[in-house]
Amino acid sequence: MKKLILRYHFFILGCIGFLLNSCNTRFRVWVGDNNQQKIYNLKYGEHKRQKMDVFLPSVYSENSPVVLIVHGGAWKYGRKEHMIQIQKMLFKNNVPSININYRLVSKSKKITYREQLEDISLVIEKFNSLAEKAQLQPDNYIILGESAGGHLALLYGYQNPDQIKKIISLSGPTDFYSSEFLQSFYSKYTSPTIQKVVGVKFERNNLSEEFKKASPIANITNVPTLIFQGNQDFLVNKNQGLALDSALANQNVIHKLVFMKNTGHAPRFFSKHKRDSIIYPNILEWIKK
Repeated sequence: MKKLILRYHFFILGCIGFLLNSCNTRFRVWVGDNNQQKIYNLKYGEHKRQKMDVFLPSVYSENSPVVLIVHGGAWKYGRKEHMIQIQKMLFKNNVPSININYRLVSKSKKITYREQLEDISLVIEKFNSLAEKAQLQPDNYIILGESAGGHLALLYGYQNPDQIKKIISLSGPTDFYSSEFLQSFYSKYTSPTIQKVVGVKFERNNLSEEFKKASPIANITNVPTLIFQGNQDFLVNKNQGLALDSALANQNVIHKLVFMKNTGHAPRFFSKHKRDSIIYPNILEWIKK
């Protein structure tokens, strides 16, 4: 018990240090029974969007992975509060987690997906500096993203297998460059958004290599991957999830596709049954297996 109390005591001291340095007046700490902790709006950078919520349950092992949660919103909208129900579910199941805001895509501010990946890296750097105080291991993360956040989770995870042990993508785009994508109707209505995300002009007949660099399917490494895909998803076409599933199988990467029938985009928002009977159980199984 003494060790448990010290764990939280030192972790909060570390967080307060960051608070004093950042002058973040919205920083809050909630302490529950058995030293459960919820730390809100902890800054990990100087930009106003660079904030994270850290949830530490009362019981977890030192080698427990920390789930890093990345919200969606077409890369230019959204906030961490949209993922709060997933973070609460993880907390209830004794899984430590970090739920982040990140800089949003902006042509005028020259923010693309690259800066968003940099923000994920900054989050990990910041939490690694606190991991010992929380009696957790550094560079021991599972990254979970939804929609645009799923794309960022996949890409960051494949690019950083030394930090990311597993990936979970809920309705995440995977392919911005292949001939199958370019010939699809899906590419015609998504290309303006993707152009802004990549920061390079989308020329269908002379596509820049930058779109390949931005595609998770072209950057696969040996990181176990859980994919959720709806067969009636009109925002992220079903072939995005199916193509990644096929590519992972061809490269013998451990993975699982949860392909949901009669299901659109981000179904946990619209179907409590699918959320509680399909999505959450598969997430927990993937984390704990």
